[in-house]
Amino acid sequence: MSTTIEFELKSEFIPLIQLLKLTGFAESGAHASSLVENSEVLCNGQIELRKRYKVRKGDIISSDYFQINIK
Repeated sequence: MSTTIEFELKSEFIPLIQLLKLTGFAESGAHASSLVENSEVLCNGQIELRKRYKVRKGDIISSDYFQINIK
């Protein structure tokens, strides 16, 4: 079962690994990096391998366990 949350972005963008830590879906920066490196994170339905990917309003970040809708 996956968890879906809405994340309100208050700036132009947020780096992907920072978003994963901030939302609690990664326990640490190393864990967030590992999720990305292991192709476990999708951005708008596509595997995202860039740890510093700039997540912007309208993006949907997901995995088998969560979905983050960026507002």
